[in-house]
Amino acid sequence: MELRRVLHREPEVGLELPQTQQVVMDALAGLPLEISTGREVTSVVAVLRGGAPGPTVLLRGDMDALPVVEETGLEYAAENGNMHACGHDLHTAGLVGAAQLLSAHREELRGNVIFMFQPGEEGRGGAGYMLREGLLQATGDKPIAAYALHVWAQAVKGLFQMRPGTMMASSNQLHITVRGRGGHGSMPDTTVDPVPVVAELVLALQTYATRRVNVFDPVVITVTQLEAGVAINVIPNTARLGATVRTLSDATLDQLTRELPALAERIAAAHGCTVDARLNPQYPVTTNDAGRTAETTAVLSALFGADRVEALPNPLMGAEDFSMVLKEVPGTFAMFGARPDDVSAEEAPSNHSSIVRFDDAVLGDQAAALAELAVQHLVPA
Repeated sequence: MELRRVLHREPEVGLELPQTQQVVMDALAGLPLEISTGREVTSVVAVLRGGAPGPTVLLRGDMDALPVVEETGLEYAAENGNMHACGHDLHTAGLVGAAQLLSAHREELRGNVIFMFQPGEEGRGGAGYMLREGLLQATGDKPIAAYALHVWAQAVKGLFQMRPGTMMASSNQLHITVRGRGGHGSMPDTTVDPVPVVAELVLALQTYATRRVNVFDPVVITVTQLEAGVAINVIPNTARLGATVRTLSDATLDQLTRELPALAERIAAAHGCTVDARLNPQYPVTTNDAGRTAETTAVLSALFGADRVEALPNPLMGAEDFSMVLKEVPGTFAMFGARPDDVSAEEAPSNHSSIVRFDDAVLGDQAAALAELAVQHLVPA
């Protein structure tokens, strides 16, 4: 708990987390681990080799925070303009706890564990950097299973939730710049105004999502950025739109990658404008292996009780870069409830809120769950 609160007080954002990295390495000091750090990013990879040969299992904890000013009023609240508003401080502390538990039983393990302490999950693709730097070769053998837990501020404390197959959406960024010919705001007929084109595109994107995409393979297109002009009496030369695009399948993402830029080009052309439009893939769909997820459900039910494990009926439209690991290794990504007892389900803020709180009383169960998921592959029944 103290480790989590130390991390919470001094959150760092992005791929460079030097203070967080040092705190993790200090917490792991003295354990029988082989520790290496990233070359391009401040990652930490710790390898535990068991007392006998066997397979490798990977456990992940992300370490980065968000550029959110904390307003929780907690005594250990951050004051540097950043905030662990998605609970990654718990992920990091929980993974340290799992490393401590497994290290205490090293001689009983037949195989190895890779502890993946990752920066840059929040939109920076930190998992991709670690994969390129050889994460999956850290023991000499590719892992046979990979697991991660993610705390959820709106779910009841201690509840594990997951599903086989599609667990979370892909995350992609749509950027559109419309180019016209600016001029005086009082004489739009002498210009080629890009502003109404961008306005039309906002509506067209919403219509596209409901008319061009299979309703049983949904997408979310949310326009979050609009930029045009600096003076109220000047028609600008350009106007820009930015949107987040979420899909639940690679096929639909391929369709959108082709069709959204074409949609923007045709609407712009109808108004005499040109356009630069691109859909940039960010994180792929998070796909849980069916077999590993059935095993996870059984292990956690046996450890905590069947009432603590729940199957999600539908995927979540959030995204995760652990999806990159799951493309290479069969595994499971699960949500883990951490709503404080004094917060009702109706009033609970979501992850990423400036007032969100997570109950760090869940850390013991989080560490035990991660350790037990590794043990199922490394200790003979």
